Amino acid sequence: MTRKASITDIQQLAELFDQYRIFYHKNSDIPAAEKFLTERIKNNDSEIFVAEYEEKLVGFVQLYPLFSSTRMKRYWLLNDLYVHENQRGKGYSKDLIEEAKRMAKSSDACGILLETGKSNDIGNQLYPACGFEIYDAVNSTNGRMNKIN
Repeated sequence: MTRKASITDIQQLAELFDQYRIFYHKNSDIPAAEKFLTERIKNNDSEIFVAEYEEKLVGFVQLYPLFSSTRMKRYWLLNDLYVHENQRGKGYSKDLIEEAKRMAKSSDACGILLETGKSNDIGNQLYPACGFEIYDAVNSTNGRMNKIN
């Protein structure tokens, strides 16, 4: 089952979020994850959906709003998608993506954007299977902004 995350999910969600960050070579920090996710939910900064099995959270997807000036509509950035390693291959990722797509449609968005590494074999199979298309018509660059003091 998938559903929108609520503040009552923070403890379990923070544990999953911490595992997600560790997957991307970040240090474990559950208290910071709890704080970060609490702020996102309370401030309505993002949309977070969770997958649940036997009353335990097994995965999540988090989307952030962006806007297209030329289309004068919202886009959603699918920034985070994670399913606990013991629950992979059971369709939770696809369910979470479908939940994200329903939310995007209901918010009259013009689309969902996502970015994944070329070496992410699972993601590069999953996303096209869920209807996403690789868009190579633009150059993409990653920049780093220096910390502002």
